[in-house]
Amino acid sequence: MLTRRLPPTVEPYRAAANQETIEGLVDLEKLTRLKDEIGPQQGSAIVKLQFDVDTQRRHLIDGELEADLMVPCRRCLQPMPVSVTSHFKLAVVSDDALAAEVPSDYEPVLVNNEQLDLLGAVEDELILGLPQVVYHDEADCAVSREQMSSGDASIEKAARPDNPFDVLKSLKGKI
Repeated sequence: MLTRRLPPTVEPYRAAANQETIEGLVDLEKLTRLKDEIGPQQGSAIVKLQFDVDTQRRHLIDGELEADLMVPCRRCLQPMPVSVTSHFKLAVVSDDALAAEVPSDYEPVLVNNEQLDLLGAVEDELILGLPQVVYHDEADCAVSREQMSSGDASIEKAARPDNPFDVLKSLKGKI
C-alpha cells in the first residue's frame, strides 16, 4: 500500500533527464479548487508520474491518477461516491510560445523558475477527469420522478413560429 505523499513541487527538467518515476498520495482536502467545484473531500488520490525526454528534446510527463470522490447528484444535490481515474500526458513548457508547439496528444503545463506546481497539475487533472453529470439511481435518489415533472405530461407541440424571412419573400416581387 502506498503511503508516501507527493511532493508539492518538482524540478521537471532534472526529473525528465533522469527518467524518474514519482508515485505518491495527494490529500484531497488540500485541493481548494476541487472543493469549490464539488464540495469538501476526504481521503487521498493515488498518483503516478513518469518523466521523460522525447526525440525532439521535449520534457514530458506521463501520468495516472485514481481517486474516490463524493460528487453531488444533479437531481437531489446529495453527495454520492464516484471513482475517477485519469491517464494524462503533459509537456513541460516555460512560456506560452512553447505551449503552441506542443503535439496535440499532450497538454502543456507551465513551469515557473524551473519548478512545477505538482499539486496544482494533479488538481487540474482531477477536475478535468470529473464526470459532466452525476445522478443517483432513481431508486436511491431523494428526488422522485413525480417531483421532477413540472405539470401535465401531455405536452402539445408548439406551433412553428413565423419565419422572419416570410416578409422578405413578399417584398421580393414588388421591387
